Amino acid sequence: MSRATAIDQRASAVRARRAATAGGGVPWPWGLGGATALAVAVLAGLGLGPAGIAPGAIAGELLSRVPVVRVGQPLSALEATVLWELRAPRVALGALVGAMLASAGGAYQAVFRNPLADPYLLGVAAGAGLGATAAIAYAGGGELLPVAAFAGATVAVTAAYLLGRSVGGRATATLILAGVAVAAFLTAAQSFVLQQNAESVQSVYAWLLGRLSTSGWGDVLTVLPYVAVSLVVIVVHRRVLDVLRVGDEEAASLGVPVARVRFVVVAAATLGTAAAVAVSGLIGFVGIVIPHAVRLLAGSSYRVVMPLAPVLGAAFLVLADVVARTALSPAELPIGVVTAFVGAPFFVVVLRTTRTAGP
Repeated sequence: MSRATAIDQRASAVRARRAATAGGGVPWPWGLGGATALAVAVLAGLGLGPAGIAPGAIAGELLSRVPVVRVGQPLSALEATVLWELRAPRVALGALVGAMLASAGGAYQAVFRNPLADPYLLGVAAGAGLGATAAIAYAGGGELLPVAAFAGATVAVTAAYLLGRSVGGRATATLILAGVAVAAFLTAAQSFVLQQNAESVQSVYAWLLGRLSTSGWGDVLTVLPYVAVSLVVIVVHRRVLDVLRVGDEEAASLGVPVARVRFVVVAAATLGTAAAVAVSGLIGFVGIVIPHAVRLLAGSSYRVVMPLAPVLGAAFLVLADVVARTALSPAELPIGVVTAFVGAPFFVVVLRTTRTAGP
């Protein structure tokens, strides 16, 4: 072993130990800023629309529902219906989906040490797209659509993982390549289904562009358990993700079960993403924009990124949905178009800086 190699290994070990033992978390100014951003986004989502509701009226309605306080002024019956039956479920769904996609993006970027990784890396989008296409083409969509999309995404990721394990080699590289192969196959299958059912193209296209339209609280309750469990698992592993940044060998030398951690984090991120995609369609760029924004603003440590990313992801997608449903009112833009307008330029910036900055 050369002297230079030995020095590099010792330096890597020192970095790994520092990553494993360093303290700290989200600085309180950034935590307060994230909470404020989410509160503003929620008020905008609840209040803006064809029938505007002032923030004070929303606060009064909320206070009037508190059993002990009851000092607020409730809304009229029509405004209360608009608030609780139409806007509140949509805002809640947007917050859950945004939080999940942002957290999954940060988790993938940490596990694969790739700043361009996103929640659809292992074929989630292709599997969900095929499941949704089959449900729309053969069953008319409806309540079966989210179930089929979730099943397709889960099958795709399972196939990618099993294929990657069977090939062997460097785990990060083989998993990514396996995901690309599975996604290509499933995309071809989706194209075949569409070619055989041309009348379903418009409905499938609308789903692929993403939407947060909901008929009530059913979608929120469906996705909530998956997102909650996934977020808890990812946040709990935030310290280990910092250790993985210095390499598998150095992390293993500190007693980190690298393979198990990678499997658990990827499984949690993918499960939550599959559930989010099942109810919202394909909404791109959230998993790239938000984790990188947090790194630029508050620091690159995953002790900061993982707790803050879901908060800002929720705020971002709720605001994107406000733009989607008000920019061309009474028509509605697909929310994926709005996130692409923001995310595509940001992606170019990230792409140009990846040579000098890692995740």
